[in-house]
Amino acid sequence: MAAPKKGRRSPGADGYPGRALAIILIALVALTGTMFISGAKTPRLGIDLAGGTEITLTAKNTPGQPNAINPTNMKTAADIMNKRVNGLGVSEATAQTQGNKNIVVDIPKGTNTAQAEKLVGTTAQLYFRPVITEAANTPASTPTPTPSSSPSGKTTPSSKPSASTGAKATGSTAPKPSPSSTTQGRAVTDALKASGAAGPKTTPSTAPSPSPSASLSSGGLDLSAPAALQKQFAALDCKNKKQASEAGASAKPTDKMIACSQDGSTKYILGASAVAGKDVSSAKSVYDTQTGAGWIVTLGFNSKGNSEFAKVTGELAQQQAPNNEFAIVLDNQVVSSPSVSSAITGGQAQISGSFTQQSSEDLANVLSYGALPLSFNTSTVTTVSPQLGGEQLHGGLIAGAFGLALVVLYLLAYYRGLSFVAVLSLVVSAALTYSIMSLLGPAIGFALSLPAVCGAIVAIGITADSFIVYFERVRDELRHGRSLGPAVQRAWPRARRTILVSDFVSFLAAAVLYICSVGDVKGFAFTLGLTTILDVVVVYLFTKPLLTILARRPFYRDGHRWSGLDPESVGFNAPLRRVRRPARTDVKEA
Repeated sequence: MAAPKKGRRSPGADGYPGRALAIILIALVALTGTMFISGAKTPRLGIDLAGGTEITLTAKNTPGQPNAINPTNMKTAADIMNKRVNGLGVSEATAQTQGNKNIVVDIPKGTNTAQAEKLVGTTAQLYFRPVITEAANTPASTPTPTPSSSPSGKTTPSSKPSASTGAKATGSTAPKPSPSSTTQGRAVTDALKASGAAGPKTTPSTAPSPSPSASLSSGGLDLSAPAALQKQFAALDCKNKKQASEAGASAKPTDKMIACSQDGSTKYILGASAVAGKDVSSAKSVYDTQTGAGWIVTLGFNSKGNSEFAKVTGELAQQQAPNNEFAIVLDNQVVSSPSVSSAITGGQAQISGSFTQQSSEDLANVLSYGALPLSFNTSTVTTVSPQLGGEQLHGGLIAGAFGLALVVLYLLAYYRGLSFVAVLSLVVSAALTYSIMSLLGPAIGFALSLPAVCGAIVAIGITADSFIVYFERVRDELRHGRSLGPAVQRAWPRARRTILVSDFVSFLAAAVLYICSVGDVKGFAFTLGLTTILDVVVVYLFTKPLLTILARRPFYRDGHRWSGLDPESVGFNAPLRRVRRPARTDVKEA
């Protein structure tokens, strides 16, 4: 028989169980400390346990689309709203159609309700329009002189200081002074340039839109402003919410229009749409560490949008400020008006300027999910009480505690001393689950709903089953006549395979359910998957090492009657000892 290689531990080696226990102890202390430091001492509750906000949206037909309100478009709109709100985190928000024209959105308490309301109510009809005139919001004043057209198509503006530019061959632009910088955290950016990093490809929105090429002519961009539009521009007060919302509301994509910035500090006269938002194939919030631009939004265009974007940016680059600006108009409001200094080709661009992380993520989130096929009015915003009253919740917790107590009593009756390992493992698993759920609330917006609680309760059975599998493997080894130390080590590989296969099936089911479901069911699947992963961690780093250490103690090693490992409870009967018979002697007859 070949000797084992030097340095390799035999299968029956005890290993270093103390190290594993130290690792899980450090992890538990770190998670608990983070909970208290961050102030997230309890999990955030879902709308059915803690209440929240209910938003009712009523659909309306968009101009030129009298039959847009239909079951297909309503379902598509609800799906997009689900993605938008849950894009803020695993928030258990739900959006469901109600009747023929309404969509009801439930947002649990603790979610940024104002942000979510704005996100679901935004129609996301996005267009890129050239800037004809731009000025600070000064209603009822002398209108800003309109740039006069020249045969070459170039104009000389006077409404805004010229940007300090230095056009680069690479297509980047220098920043311009932006009078429309917001104090509300929403960035109005000041540079649009080519981007070398391609964003992830997504399916463009299929919302119908007139051809944007109608705004272009063979002689270049049409940057003239009709007298009636100049009059409206002079009287426009963007600080008046009603005027700001109605500005340009009736304009078609092929029309020129007046518009306000989202914060109301700046007003614009804009040309016809040059690129439609449905031609944006990707949008992503990125922190630029290479150029020091900070938070930016990268844009990708499909083939149609690429050609139109390259053409119009090339023409804008030949103009002077503010006519070299490309306004990004979302629901008739200017989100940003970056300047352009050279044609942007390749289908990739980036928007940079005074973005914060939140504002760049908000813009990228809206652009990524595309345009809704309908327009919506917010009919009602009401605060709803918890779907489960305090008494019912209290009764449910008592029932859960009673059931857990029965499980512990069964373990004590059947496994006796081994139940000490099982109960401690359940306590460690519960502590890890509670701390992680508490931290996931502020981290990703996770809300603990009643279905999520059910997922955690189901996971208790999965965790207990893992302990039982290992204990029974150990008892099998004892029945074969091995002592406890080698039995614990030899039982582990076989028990480990069974536990991993079982947990993999549970995790796979949770993953499929999470991907294919929405709302409360998604919370159940998320909790089930999380606790299944923690089951593997606890069995590897706590249950097995602890049992290895206890196997060295005389109480367990010698098979005490209350250890759960004595021959009677294991079902092991020691073989009868052979009694040596005296030697047979032959008696001779006389």
